[in-house]
Amino acid sequence: MRNGALVQGYKRRPDSVQSLAAGRLSRAWNESTARYETDALAQNKYGANKEADKRIVDRLSELAEKRGLTRTQIALARLLHKEPVVSPIIGSYRMSHLEDAVDAVSVRLSPEEMTFLEELYIPHPIQGHH
Repeated sequence: MRNGALVQGYKRRPDSVQSLAAGRLSRAWNESTARYETDALAQNKYGANKEADKRIVDRLSELAEKRGLTRTQIALARLLHKEPVVSPIIGSYRMSHLEDAVDAVSVRLSPEEMTFLEELYIPHPIQGHH
């Protein structure tokens, strides 16, 4: 019933978010992928606040290491702690990505950990809307 926990009881937030910021939250800052390098929308959205975003990714990495979890698990757990509760849409193409998403459901973050992850956030401009 692990996978049922991903959708049971969760409501969709009115705003749209990329759960892992086009992969920026799931890997080290200096790592990249062909998909990210060729995704113009992600480049426009996440290119403007690089320094602020790097500090957030560093904090996410620090907390993941401290807790013995993956960056993905911490990032998705943060979303699942938000009100109204969100249902991140996971675009997994690897089983390990899906397993991380399922495992994130059971991760509990303290209020201090949530503040640690969120206090440096700078809103990104809306992309793709006219």
